[in-house]
Amino acid sequence: MADTMQFDLVSPERSLASLQVTSVRIPGADGDMTAMPDHAPVITTLRPGILHVESAEGTAEYAVTGGFAQIASSGTSVLAEKAMPVAEVKAEDLDAIVAAAEAGVKDTEGAACDAAEKLLADLAALRAALNI
Repeated sequence: MADTMQFDLVSPERSLASLQVTSVRIPGADGDMTAMPDHAPVITTLRPGILHVESAEGTAEYAVTGGFAQIASSGTSVLAEKAMPVAEVKAEDLDAIVAAAEAGVKDTEGAACDAAEKLLADLAALRAALNI
């Protein structure tokens, strides 16, 4: 078993990380999961949350608002809708995302409304985790 794997984190704005890691804890839509070297191949959607990355240099944390993660035996790639290092997140950043999600709740019905309400709950949990 390999000790490390390649990890890449990208968002539409920029590439945030590309390094060798020992593990990545992913806020998956169906629950948190940890990717490690030689993991079975999986593709999952992300929910708003904190992505934890463990490497030889230490731990890095990134706030993500959604997207996809592709886990393969050779590495993990995360394609985030919006992502930023936790240290860079400001209340104003989340306020804009929450406002957009609230507008989505008002404009939807049925299952789509349920999904929009879940998004709002996930964003509230992300805000709480970030203490902002």
